[in-house]
Amino acid sequence: MATFDEIYEKIKEYPTIILHRHTSPDPDALGSQAGLGRALKARFPEKKILFAGENDEGDLAWINTMDDVSEADYQGALVITTDTANTPRISNKNYDKGDFLIKIDHHPDVDPYADMSYVDPDSPAASQIIAEFLNAEGMEITPDIAYPLYAGIVGDTGRFMYPETSAKTFEIVAQLAKTGININEIARNISDVTFEQAKLQAKAMDEMIVDPSGAAYAVLTQQDLKDLGVTGDQASVTVSTPGRIKDVIAWNVFVEKPDGTYRVHYRSKGPVINELAAKHDGGGHALASGANAKDMDEVKQVFAELVEVTRKYQQENGTNK
Repeated sequence: MATFDEIYEKIKEYPTIILHRHTSPDPDALGSQAGLGRALKARFPEKKILFAGENDEGDLAWINTMDDVSEADYQGALVITTDTANTPRISNKNYDKGDFLIKIDHHPDVDPYADMSYVDPDSPAASQIIAEFLNAEGMEITPDIAYPLYAGIVGDTGRFMYPETSAKTFEIVAQLAKTGININEIARNISDVTFEQAKLQAKAMDEMIVDPSGAAYAVLTQQDLKDLGVTGDQASVTVSTPGRIKDVIAWNVFVEKPDGTYRVHYRSKGPVINELAAKHDGGGHALASGANAKDMDEVKQVFAELVEVTRKYQQENGTNK
């Protein structure tokens, strides 16, 4: 793994730097990309710094929006990906057309696709890593840099609820808050949902099946989304919904895509689920991962595997369900 100093020296070499994040971005993807890009613009005003993506920010455009990046821009450019574990998830497939590729991420490094990488799976957010990088290299964090980084950390820690949250996390968010950013506005922007999204959350609860093991799942179809006027990206608000139920300790939310396949969301309060996701063209963190299912038969298989892992977890922890 590269050091921050090595990454910084590589950044200094290139007149054009293009930053990528993952598709269907969450606050951490956009926040880490924006925080790093804005900091580089401030430190190196002579460089061309571009944000690349597929303009799929959706309800998160308040964090950052993308530039119009052409294939010609990649000629002799440095490309940096943030918060993106594997190549299929990189937004804008021109990422490999640059001169050099750097990966900065906090997911397990199952796909070491870059020429240089900094990957810390113990960090709760890529935005935290970016803040650490800026501090290490003596780069000023102004309010317009702090704003997306704070949003990214709040988003990926589940408002500081997830286990990777550490004392260092609170030190960094305190530093970001001291710049004068409106942390209440960020919290509202992340938590607010439309009336249609709220109805979809209710639909997910209504459709939810809970196994005696503590595993649960809900399936949301394209018809469900169309009936409520919600896009596939907006349906992500339902992912945390089953976790509010006390007896549910691991769950899947399956969201049908326009082609009839399913986006699989895994979440857990204890059982390790990223190894399950890896079996279905996915991956992620131990307690939060994503995958894909080609049809309802695979949906049933995914949940059966989750039930097995959850039951084993319950037995090992003395509940014997």
